[in-house]
Amino acid sequence: MKIYKLGEDVLRKKAQPVAPEAINDEMRALFDEMFVTMTEADGVGLAAPQVGISQRFFVIIADDDVRRVFVNPQIIATSDEVCDFEEGCLSLPGISETITRPAKVTVQALNERGKPFTLEADGLLARVIQHEYDHLDGIVYIDRGDPEFAAKTTEQMRKRQERAQKKEAEKARKAASIAAKLAAKQTKKAEKA
Repeated sequence: MKIYKLGEDVLRKKAQPVAPEAINDEMRALFDEMFVTMTEADGVGLAAPQVGISQRFFVIIADDDVRRVFVNPQIIATSDEVCDFEEGCLSLPGISETITRPAKVTVQALNERGKPFTLEADGLLARVIQHEYDHLDGIVYIDRGDPEFAAKTTEQMRKRQERAQKKEAEKARKAASIAAKLAAKQTKKAEKA
């Protein structure tokens, strides 16, 4: 699956709730695909908007190695105690910043079978839940840090995206040129025959 990068619109939209009846085998296959994408990218969490789907769900495998799916999650409580941790994100590759968040959270959600559950989390799991939950509201972790760093990072990502788009356009132009030359050769061969 493609992982969308900062600067792409889907990451800044508030995601839509999932209808409980939509949690079916097809959606479970999508969760599996997200776990594979996340693992291959060395991530611990992946939210639907990060793969271009503006819906309220995410997947996590934190330090306890348990695969968790959160559909329509709601953080219902956070601790007064906070902690700092250096966060990164698959949508902002190679960039990290120390972010302050509540040390513990309580979240309610539906699992991959559509069954409701409540989870109290602390440590890395609490951090990852909050990080992925933010994605569902169009928030990326740099929004919670130093505003100057966020502005600089956003500009850096914009320039990266521009370079990537130029590269893709050049690749497409070359492919079209090669295809046109091949078609012209085929036409000449057909005319001679």
